[in-house]
Amino acid sequence: MSIAPETSVHPALRIAVIGAGYWGPNLARNFAMSTDWELVAICDRDLDRASALARKTGEPAVVASVEELLREHTIDAVAIATPARTHHGIAMAAIAAGKHVLVEKPLADNSIHGREMVEAARAAGTILMADHTYCYTPAVLKIRDLLASGELGEILYIDSVRINLGLVQPDVDVFWDLAPHDLSILDFILPGGLKPVAVSAQGADPLNSGKSCVGYLSLPLENGALAHIHVNWLSPTKIRQMVIGGSRKTLVWDDLNPQQRLSVFDRGVDLGRQEAVRDDVEDRKGAMISYRLGDTWSPALSEFEPLGLMVSEYAASIRAGRPAPTDGESALRVLSVLEAASRSLAEGRATRDEVNHPILEEAL
Repeated sequence: MSIAPETSVHPALRIAVIGAGYWGPNLARNFAMSTDWELVAICDRDLDRASALARKTGEPAVVASVEELLREHTIDAVAIATPARTHHGIAMAAIAAGKHVLVEKPLADNSIHGREMVEAARAAGTILMADHTYCYTPAVLKIRDLLASGELGEILYIDSVRINLGLVQPDVDVFWDLAPHDLSILDFILPGGLKPVAVSAQGADPLNSGKSCVGYLSLPLENGALAHIHVNWLSPTKIRQMVIGGSRKTLVWDDLNPQQRLSVFDRGVDLGRQEAVRDDVEDRKGAMISYRLGDTWSPALSEFEPLGLMVSEYAASIRAGRPAPTDGESALRVLSVLEAASRSLAEGRATRDEVNHPILEEAL
């Protein structure tokens, strides 16, 4: 199913971007360029930084605090691009003021805060949306369509690799830094969202940084499939790749190959069942394996900026009063898997997602 923002003419919605650091400028630029939005203000404690961003995005107002923003400016919505530990307080203040809220990943610093945000927005009748930008890329939208149409058949496994020579973050490990991208993609493309049976994480800290710099995340799914995510700050090569194996076809997404981001392989293993009978034993199941070698094709992809589509979808969701494709509930599922991964690392065993499922106390 493709995202199709409404195209009818509406008055522009008024928005403020909170946070002018790493991600805020990208949001501000796209809101300023969108016909759906009027960028009213940039909010940041660093007024010099906020002013510099304002000069690049049409000279919106510059304010130093969320309190001043909500008190002095007429806005419909906010976009939060601040550290995760601040998301809850800012979002709750905005929701209490009747504003719609867009939050960069992750939704919050813990699932308790995330759930409070989701419930507050529901009670207030406002839209809470997560900026899971990858979900609005042409490749991921096409993958979602292919899975929904049954093109790949039943999903058997998913392997995702996101590695590079990256900056060791001061406040989070490699799971919380990189895995939200892959988890949000899986939640977006899998019918019914990401609901693993259990979560098992293994991490390594060869730099003695006090946090995992290399990580492997295993997520058994309800249909017996296995999703596996590899994240790494220490790789000299950058790889952004996902392989989705189905009973009919296999899809490979190479995000760093602009000439052929998606490839669909009509190749795989066919497992046919037959009865194998021996004179001295009871009838038993035997397996006959054959290999399928078919064509490979590359789906055509549209070209557009994912953030541009995301801000348009944010406006469409507000106007229609419907949940966004990456709504608070989807962001909460991602957040809960990250928490389960942290528990698995601490306990040395698999755990079950406490938000979506009861806790599983036994190791796999």
